[in-house]
Amino acid sequence: MAADAHQAKHFEEGLKGASETVAEFHETKSPLKRIQHWLHQTPSAVPMIVLVAALIVFGLLSDNFFKAATLSTILQQIAIVGILGCAQTVVILTAGIDLSVGAIAVFSSVLMGQMSFRYGIPAELSILIGLALGTGMGAINGLLIAFLKLPPFIVTLGTWQVLLASNFIYSANETIRSADVKESAPALQLWGLSIQPGGVRVLFAVFLLIVLVAIMAYVLRQTAWGRHVYAVGDDPEAAALAGVKTRAVLVQVYALAGFFCAIAGWVMIGRFGSVSPTASTGQLGNIQSITAVVIGGISLFGGRGSIVGMFFGALIVGVFEMGLRLVGTDPQWTFFLIGVLIIFAVGVDQWIRKAAA
Repeated sequence: MAADAHQAKHFEEGLKGASETVAEFHETKSPLKRIQHWLHQTPSAVPMIVLVAALIVFGLLSDNFFKAATLSTILQQIAIVGILGCAQTVVILTAGIDLSVGAIAVFSSVLMGQMSFRYGIPAELSILIGLALGTGMGAINGLLIAFLKLPPFIVTLGTWQVLLASNFIYSANETIRSADVKESAPALQLWGLSIQPGGVRVLFAVFLLIVLVAIMAYVLRQTAWGRHVYAVGDDPEAAALAGVKTRAVLVQVYALAGFFCAIAGWVMIGRFGSVSPTASTGQLGNIQSITAVVIGGISLFGGRGSIVGMFFGALIVGVFEMGLRLVGTDPQWTFFLIGVLIIFAVGVDQWIRKAAA
């Protein structure tokens, strides 16, 4: 004991005059590393930069590009895709994917139309029924994924086929003409109405899209439910350990996606006038919405991204389509450049994700 005390005292005497400064480690970040971290903190930055660059390029190449009518047309063209993009965004943030969004949208629109014309239900009530049924279709996806642990890709690929076939069977491929809708159920065409400030026609659907994006941007960033969505996408096991009811969140997310798809179906009737089971959105809506989400900087691996970025992504697609048309380029270049943008967006996402590693 005495020997130990002597050694301790000798050790303490040896420390007299020694520096008490705690060791610090400083990492010198290169400009590229700082950009990488900034992009990681601001997911919508890349699509915003691409959008601004596209606007400048096409503005220089075409004198008609920056006319109010041209920009209004771009917004009108992305209204349906943008709303489907809202649905796809909440799903992909949970590291899932929904290949049935287009089918839910078309089937919901057909249900709304048939409820009014086949069963004589008032249009307003038909719309509510269509919105509820669309939400239910999405909820079925969520239940299969959350409780049966089936892969989202397989589940929604299957329900896409089932719902699209059900749409054709139920409607008997019957299209309800625009004139009939306008005469007997004008509420179905609500989002096809427009205002003309300064002589420029702007659809109500454009305002609806902007409102939905603004609401969801707030919900996802400022509410506990929104943080749970990000947590489930980032690490579902850690989220569960933290008390997040991951199964409930997944069901809610897919149900909300179904609701947005039903809204898109309602907008389709207003945009095209008629109620058609063969609308191209049934086949193309899935790809278009995923394109807007990916170009918008939302990670396919979940847990990172912004719905505002999705809005920018949809605008980028619209700008490219309109810009190339005004320049007189072969339409195939639109698909070529959008494909390049998708690959670029995924590559940038992988690079940005390294900042968090």
